[in-house]
Amino acid sequence: MFDTIATFYVQSFGIFLTAVVIGLLALGAFRANMAPRRAAWIIAALAAFLSLWFVAMGPLARAGLLLPPPTLTDPPFALMPLIGGAVLLWSLGRFTQSGRAILSGLDQHHLIGFQVFRMMGGLFLLGWAMGRIPWEFALPAGVGDVWAGVAAMRALSALNRGEPDAGHKVLWANVVGLTDFAVAVAAGVTTSEGFLHILSLDAPNIINLYPLALFPAYFVPIFIAFHLFSLARLGQGADAVQTAHA
Repeated sequence: MFDTIATFYVQSFGIFLTAVVIGLLALGAFRANMAPRRAAWIIAALAAFLSLWFVAMGPLARAGLLLPPPTLTDPPFALMPLIGGAVLLWSLGRFTQSGRAILSGLDQHHLIGFQVFRMMGGLFLLGWAMGRIPWEFALPAGVGDVWAGVAAMRALSALNRGEPDAGHKVLWANVVGLTDFAVAVAAGVTTSEGFLHILSLDAPNIINLYPLALFPAYFVPIFIAFHLFSLARLGQGADAVQTAHA
């Protein structure tokens, strides 16, 4: 039963989250006064890239290619989409002219507000309740995701109200979100089959199997990239906390 729910949930959220990302990028291009034709080509290319990425992870997960390495010397395929994807997205936004232009059209309302969708991780708690996900992973990952979403909501509310400590709340939301990912990855590796499998030995984690494998292989890298974009905006100073464009 949980597998059916998780499959529908992941597929639906994958489409939704991709659409949100594309919408934000289009908004950024518009607010940055990017030439319409250039913006259309860039947004279309990014939409195709994200769609192919999402679709490609399914067969890889079904084939068991996203599992943690069985030995220390084996390639860490499970971490490649997570780390590689986050680095690639951050690099596109940081080192390309188009990426910098699009991000200049977004402000903290968009960058940290995106993290509200982290509450999707509450699915792990449902999986634990239904006996499919070990508590050693479900509790820290599920509660951490919900906490990250709540922290993002508080930061977004502070920005909307123009509160003087809005920048601190944005920073805290980023710290909570990134810490949650670090804890979740550690919990995922130690509860899943592989050379670091030391917890939940009788019922290994299914986070690296389809459909849940799309969390670390697709959703997490996108969220990490937005965290990095938000932190970079904070680093630009107090004026960057509120809006990039009036």
